[in-house]
Amino acid sequence: MSDLLEGVRVIESAVLLNGDTLGMLLGDLGAEVIKVEAPPAGDYLRDILGQIEPRHSPAHLQVNKNKRSIAIDLRTGEGRQAFWKLLDRADVFIDGFTAGAADRLGIGYTQQRARKPDIVYCQYTGFGCTGPYAAMPTHGQMMNAGAASVALDTGDDGFVRPVENRELMWGTSIGGDGTAAGAVHAALRVAAALFRRQMTGQGCFLDASAADAVVAQGWIGAVYGLNYDRITDHTGLRAPGSEPLTGAKYQYYRTSDGRFVLFCCIEPKFWERFCRLVERDDLVGRRVEEAAVDFARDAADLRRELQAIIETRTQRQWVELAVRERLPIGPAHQGVASLRDDPQIAARQILVEGDHPIAGSFTYVGEPVIVDEQPYRVARPAPAFGADTTEILEELGYNESQIAQLFTAGAVAGD
Repeated sequence: MSDLLEGVRVIESAVLLNGDTLGMLLGDLGAEVIKVEAPPAGDYLRDILGQIEPRHSPAHLQVNKNKRSIAIDLRTGEGRQAFWKLLDRADVFIDGFTAGAADRLGIGYTQQRARKPDIVYCQYTGFGCTGPYAAMPTHGQMMNAGAASVALDTGDDGFVRPVENRELMWGTSIGGDGTAAGAVHAALRVAAALFRRQMTGQGCFLDASAADAVVAQGWIGAVYGLNYDRITDHTGLRAPGSEPLTGAKYQYYRTSDGRFVLFCCIEPKFWERFCRLVERDDLVGRRVEEAAVDFARDAADLRRELQAIIETRTQRQWVELAVRERLPIGPAHQGVASLRDDPQIAARQILVEGDHPIAGSFTYVGEPVIVDEQPYRVARPAPAFGADTTEILEELGYNESQIAQLFTAGAVAGD
């Protein structure tokens, strides 16, 4: 957790991964994130995708860290009144529901802007809140499927299954998981909107789409696929539909310890350096000065030669050589458990060991950007449903009697 957004107050009204992930990213940047949850159970991400302890799924522990939870029934007048007091102190509102849901509750952007013109309102949904799919609820891979990033085929048994995407540049499959992709783009726009607000006093409405984000992050596959017929020189490009990674100089190889490396010595300077280091000057060949890179496509004999060379050392030995001699040869880890043993992963602290008061020890994913050389930390573990209701109400100016009345009326819940 960094302090880049320290002093920024965020209200998150969301369930499941889209809005939750956006709130997590802002919380990781130092914003105060208050998660507004609906009674009786709140965000049911706690209850799905496995349990470490009851109501503590790994997904909940990760994406709801660095947040507080207040349980408010926004269908009640008293609940909405508490919400408006909360909004008066907020800078950002995250709407993680489908288009129109917040409006029907009376807390949508139009209503919020009327009360707080400088609010930065970000609605983050699967397909966005404009267009013919705006009202469609989405789950998981729907956003990736809608972004053409999931290649499918029908097997001999008649069942449809995902298959390898063989479009040029792997199409939009390289755009990543829709939920995470959209959250990153939404967080970037929230930060930019806060900067503009500081300069102008003007709030804004942000309409973030997970499907759009997959296309945006997979831009290279989208651009090459959509403009393929306009390319006049196909040198260096494989034909769409053909097997990817057939080159010898940009290829995965097995090491002597049964692990793997990705060999990427496609520039002449790297290739020549590698050949001399392994005492195989005979492989250098004739240098073509005008060629910036050489993938050695479909060079099966060279690929076999390189496999035999790479199998003479362990993965660690090749990586150490690559670091020492400045060669683009990196580890190709298999399975997330193998990341624990990687010294680069350990040095960067993208994996962080923590301790949750209920769930116990837990390995978090931290931030991919280190700020001022400060280590990542989880300031607040993921909260139980409504764990901070009373505390937040007190901060809003409610006295003990008023808080008791809200609980009795069912306008709020939790602790």
